[in-house]
Amino acid sequence: MRQHIYTICLFLFCTVFSARAQSTAFVLGGGPTIGSQRWDNTFERDPLFKYHFAIAAESVDNEEDKASVFAQLGYHVKGSATRFRYFVPGGNDITFKEEFLFQNLGLLLGAKQKFPVNPATRLFYAGGIRGEYTLNTNLDELNDNNPYSVTYYPQDEFVRKFIFGVSVGGGTEWMLSELVGAQLTFWVHPDVTLQYNQPAIPNVIDPNNPGVVTTIPERRIRNIALEITLGLRLLRKVEYVD
Repeated sequence: MRQHIYTICLFLFCTVFSARAQSTAFVLGGGPTIGSQRWDNTFERDPLFKYHFAIAAESVDNEEDKASVFAQLGYHVKGSATRFRYFVPGGNDITFKEEFLFQNLGLLLGAKQKFPVNPATRLFYAGGIRGEYTLNTNLDELNDNNPYSVTYYPQDEFVRKFIFGVSVGGGTEWMLSELVGAQLTFWVHPDVTLQYNQPAIPNVIDPNNPGVVTTIPERRIRNIALEITLGLRLLRKVEYVD
């Protein structure tokens, strides 16, 4: 139910545009996501290569169109990966890969500044604030039937469902016809709040030494993601008639 909040916010945002009788561009897009995470008190992480989809509503000034505000609702697969290669003398190398996935629904509210190149093309930069809700993770799957998971892996109960961050980006948009266009955007999405926050856990039996009791150190995980979004722009144009 909580994820419906973002859909309602986008609906209200679009309703405001309509109430003001202002032209609006609807952008449907998606593309690759490169996820990165910093894990405190543990080893370095490898990037995660996944994807995202998004729909946005953006104000359009019929006269100059040099600035706009927008709301974007998107599905983003974030996280990190572990990759190892074992060298086997006289045999084939063994590659090990493990992915830690956080499937997030995010709402981004921001503004764009545009710079006309010609009548059909504009460059822009954009920025805004972002809230995300974690729909699901694969942490339980990774922990199943793994005696070492409690020591080395994140546990699903310490995942923070609501996270917040900022987003900055830039790109280009161009018109294909009067009402249809395209848009290419490069985004950087650093989170301000933690995706995962686990306090130190004492009195845990060491899986490597069953007779030894150990303390699992505090672990905190924060996301940063790079995205390339290619979108289709559909213009709802409002013209005033005297």
